[in-house]
Amino acid sequence: MAKRQRGRGFWIIGTVLLFVAGILFGLVWQNVWVGLVLAAAISIGWFIAYESRRGRNEGVYDRDDDGAQL
Repeated sequence: MAKRQRGRGFWIIGTVLLFVAGILFGLVWQNVWVGLVLAAAISIGWFIAYESRRGRNEGVYDRDDDGAQL
């Protein structure tokens, strides 16, 4: 249980840092909303990758579901 909390805590700290970086990026480009949207998109992608790795679903290939066949 402690390992799970530590991993989520790492993700939360990283997300906060991403949002701070997004705000700074937005200030440089003179549009804070762009920075916040980019930070949110990267954070969501990071969370999906984190959960995939945690669930050991990373790199799993399913022959029956490649998304290209109807």
